Amino acid sequence: MCLDLNKRLILNILTLVMNYTPKRRVESIDVLRGIVMIIMALDHTREYFHSEAFTGDPLNVLTTTVPLFFTRWITHYCAPIFVFLSGVSIYLQSLRKTKKELSVFLLKRGVWLIFVELALITLALSFNPLYSVFFLQVIWVIGISMVLMALLIYLPFNVLLVLGLVIVLGHDLLDFPEAAKGFKPGFWWSLLHRSNGYPFLGHFMVILYPFLPWTGLMLLGYCTGKIFTADFSYAQRRQIFLWLGSGLIVFFVALRLTNSYGDPVDWTPQKEGWRSILSFLNANKYPPSLLYLCMTIGPAFLALALLEPIKNLFTNIMMVYGRTAFFYYIIHFYLIHLTSMLCFFGRGHSMQEAVSYASKNQFPFLFIIPGEGFNLGVVYLIWIVIIAALFPLCKWYDGYKTGHPEKWWLSYL
Repeated sequence: MCLDLNKRLILNILTLVMNYTPKRRVESIDVLRGIVMIIMALDHTREYFHSEAFTGDPLNVLTTTVPLFFTRWITHYCAPIFVFLSGVSIYLQSLRKTKKELSVFLLKRGVWLIFVELALITLALSFNPLYSVFFLQVIWVIGISMVLMALLIYLPFNVLLVLGLVIVLGHDLLDFPEAAKGFKPGFWWSLLHRSNGYPFLGHFMVILYPFLPWTGLMLLGYCTGKIFTADFSYAQRRQIFLWLGSGLIVFFVALRLTNSYGDPVDWTPQKEGWRSILSFLNANKYPPSLLYLCMTIGPAFLALALLEPIKNLFTNIMMVYGRTAFFYYIIHFYLIHLTSMLCFFGRGHSMQEAVSYASKNQFPFLFIIPGEGFNLGVVYLIWIVIIAALFPLCKWYDGYKTGHPEKWWLSYL
């Protein structure tokens, strides 16, 4: 009897050892996040250094050039992938936290992110210590979505999936009343679905990221997180992501051709064929339309399918940026604007001129004068230098964060 029990115990131990999968960070998520962080910095560099950044719209198909259009357009992938992967990360955290622990964490981190947007990111964007203008962008929308997720995670998984699909597929129905003659969105409506600006407690609030569609996207990212668990092999995950990615791209093309739904602005044929293609690709970001999300998340699924087995120098570098994304996001704005300020003084301007121009023209960004700056080639060179300069900082922070798991406050950065 004792021998049989010992055999059974040994067999059970061997079974556990054979089936044990060590906890590990999903590297393809970090690699993709790192890639989009690098691309994101390109657009922000353009805004602070390109001579036409504030004198024209790079997405205006009637006036743009192909290099300028795609310099701006490629960065469309950054915010939706960042929000989507935030949802994936929340699901993966749910595997090691109780519902209550995760809910409390999401609530606290969401409020913290909103504060960071208003206090740190706004200052980095404007360099105005008086905070004449506040900006609500991607960090705010991740923050408010996390606050909502703190409540929503108590709902059944299938309910969250349906809710995410309903929001993403259906929020463009709000485009129809918004397009009606005389429609005037109020502050709360704009927070929900319409980009706008409003006076706010003696300052001005610019709402660039209304939260409804972004919260829907985070919900879908959360539900996608399940595919990264041990319930799915890499082969299964790859197949699912290839089908989802290809399907979303085909859906984008088919629906965009109809000009019937999914984006508030129709694409229009142009005299030159290449301008027609640009018009077709120019989906609405503020707020992100259904077509915009299909156009960006579709390729994201393909990237996740293909990146997972790849391990080389490039992916190792991208993982550093991806693992320190929030730290990187804050620092890169200050570095870009600081470098722009040095160029401003290098052109012979003074502090008085910076303040005078901003106040006279109600321009929210100090040390920038529209029309001044560099050509696109120089912008790309500055972008490369900025990214290279950020790598040692991100590498150090990644090592510090990994080496100090006991420091709870690091989970908020």
